[in-house]
Amino acid sequence: MKNTFWQEHKKLRMILMLVSFVLGAVLLYTGWSMTGDLKGLGIEMIGVVLVLITLWLYNKPYTD
Repeated sequence: MKNTFWQEHKKLRMILMLVSFVLGAVLLYTGWSMTGDLKGLGIEMIGVVLVLITLWLYNKPYTD
């Protein structure tokens, strides 16, 4: 049985993608502005993970 949840709920997927992308971009910029601080690197890494989650959500309906 194929999971079609992400194919059927396009509005939910778009909202989740928008939220994760905007939050990821804000965290990337915030961490980037903390040059020389190890905490800034951690914040940037969380931002990268959120942007990758956005890509995963975008590609999920097209996987077999």
